[in-house]
Amino acid sequence: MAKGHRPRRGSLAYSPRKRAKSHIARFRSWPESDSEPKLQGFAGYKVGMTHVILIDDTKNSLTEGAEISVPVTVIETPAISVAAIRAYTDTSFGEKAVAEAWTSDLDDNLGRTIKIPKKHDTEAALNKIASLIEDGTASDIRVIIYTLPENLTGVPKKKPDIMENAISGNDIKTKFEYAKSILGNKIRISDVFDGGSMVDVAAITTGKGTQGPVKRWGINLMKNKHSRAGSLRQIGTLGPWRPAHVSWRVPQMGQMGYHQRTEYNKRILKIATDSAEINPAGGFVNYGLVRGDFVLIKGSVPGPSKRLIRLREPTRSKVSGMGEPQIIHISTQSRQG
Repeated sequence: MAKGHRPRRGSLAYSPRKRAKSHIARFRSWPESDSEPKLQGFAGYKVGMTHVILIDDTKNSLTEGAEISVPVTVIETPAISVAAIRAYTDTSFGEKAVAEAWTSDLDDNLGRTIKIPKKHDTEAALNKIASLIEDGTASDIRVIIYTLPENLTGVPKKKPDIMENAISGNDIKTKFEYAKSILGNKIRISDVFDGGSMVDVAAITTGKGTQGPVKRWGINLMKNKHSRAGSLRQIGTLGPWRPAHVSWRVPQMGQMGYHQRTEYNKRILKIATDSAEINPAGGFVNYGLVRGDFVLIKGSVPGPSKRLIRLREPTRSKVSGMGEPQIIHISTQSRQG
């Protein structure tokens, strides 16, 4: 009798498949850079997708120099504001925050997210960070930024999303001076990234709630003869009697979606401010009209429309020197049917 081939179902790469703690994606590492100090990341809100016609500038591509159609994701990127400077020191357990300097020029809506410090001495905090840098205690300088969704019409909220961002460069003193220069200011997407550059994208995927093993892991349906009384959408066995333990490798029902995912080396095709270039008739489905700065990312990004999308300088990019491509046409066909 022939032996049946039964490969395992579903990837174990992202186990355990549990809900993300927050809708704000988290970057746990930042690329090393010896360039001039600037922010290494930005944030925006997903609008939807469309397609563009551009001249293929990929070297050695079969369609190099020809017009090709490329799917793109539209991300609206209003200006972000810098709330604080944070100093880190190296310990045997990793980096630890040792000092923070908050600006007094904070948006009123930030109080919806955190409790705004009322009696914070910014000058004294900056002097403390400077002294930590002088005596070698501080090892890194980062900034705390927050978005301003009240400026968007497609995102129905005023509550800012707050997150931490790294600064490029190797000299900590130069990074601190740059951080002081932008403290309390608003930063635009064009101050951080250029058209044609590569970025890493992180977001929380679309939540699908609790799902069974067939949809969640892709197992086969049982035959009627195998399970006449029970459900056909279940696994045949949880495992052996000995050891009396259910392995985490066994496909079971549980949370599906709303997981953090990071996609590497996504190309920014365009950074622009004229929203008339991309707004379709009737607006984007589940979002509406884009009214401010936006970027076009080649391909898809995780999450539904209105989801916060974080952009970061690439940590493992092998492509450099690619400028902004020549876009001939951006589709504005109505998505309303």
